Amino acid sequence: MIPYFDAHCDTVGCCLDGKRRLRQNELQLDLVRDRAFSRRAQFFALFHDAAKAPADGMWAQCRRLYDCFCRETEVNGDLAVRCSTGSQIDAATATGKAAALLSIEGADLLECDLKRINSVAAWGVKLLNLTWNRANLLSGSHREDTERGLSQTGRAFVRTLESCAIYPDVSHLSDAGFWDLARMARRPIVASHSNARAVCPHSRNLTDDQFRAIRDLGGVAGLNFCPAFVDEHNPSLDALVRHAEHFLDLGGEKTLCIGGDLDGCEPAATGIAGTQDVPRLYEALAARGYSESLLNDIFWNNLRRLF
Repeated sequence: MIPYFDAHCDTVGCCLDGKRRLRQNELQLDLVRDRAFSRRAQFFALFHDAAKAPADGMWAQCRRLYDCFCRETEVNGDLAVRCSTGSQIDAATATGKAAALLSIEGADLLECDLKRINSVAAWGVKLLNLTWNRANLLSGSHREDTERGLSQTGRAFVRTLESCAIYPDVSHLSDAGFWDLARMARRPIVASHSNARAVCPHSRNLTDDQFRAIRDLGGVAGLNFCPAFVDEHNPSLDALVRHAEHFLDLGGEKTLCIGGDLDGCEPAATGIAGTQDVPRLYEALAARGYSESLLNDIFWNNLRRLF
């Protein structure tokens, strides 16, 4: 049995309508499957596309997603515990339960309102993406207004996140926004689910210099299983391993983690159809001679140390 701490999934949104449950489902992740790991922690992202905002607004949708997260973790208290600190994570996993942590994918869900950061901090949110694919008041994204960096509001937003002990998440951010954030950061920054652009030249992936900046700030970058970010032509397990090895070659032994993007991409990289297949990645890296100590860092310790 291996440990598995993952920085990003979209499963909560898949459960919002009540037709699927977090306990057991046909999706890529559920709590019953989590029992196969020696220790299990998962960031559950709250996400909704701002281009499809409901009539009562994105903040109302954010609250509905949060209520779903709370409801699903409460009803499954025998399998999972909501956590926001390292000691809570350790206590949950010591009893054989999964640690369920909270992130928000896109400040659009807060309607880019700084005053709402305190509210989500009280919920236990620990990671927050400034943008999803849509540009917003804070910054351009990797897909829209790609040359636009952080606005003054965006800079104030980052400072407020830091003061609330929430890590800014740079996955989906424009390159210009990334560098504005990296230059002003006073705490680690996180790329919860981004691969290596040198291996797969997609704008969602990190350049070598971006990865080094995350490394030097003490942050982490999560290996993403989504085929489009692994290899355009052959998104195989071997291709996913190449991303891991590239980041390790950049001195990423304490920076690389896992951010599978499960239930946010379909299908996942060949060989990983869901969490039940995550051990295949561990085994593939072990077969290349990487030590158990290093693999435990990648699959658990590197992300855990931030909390």
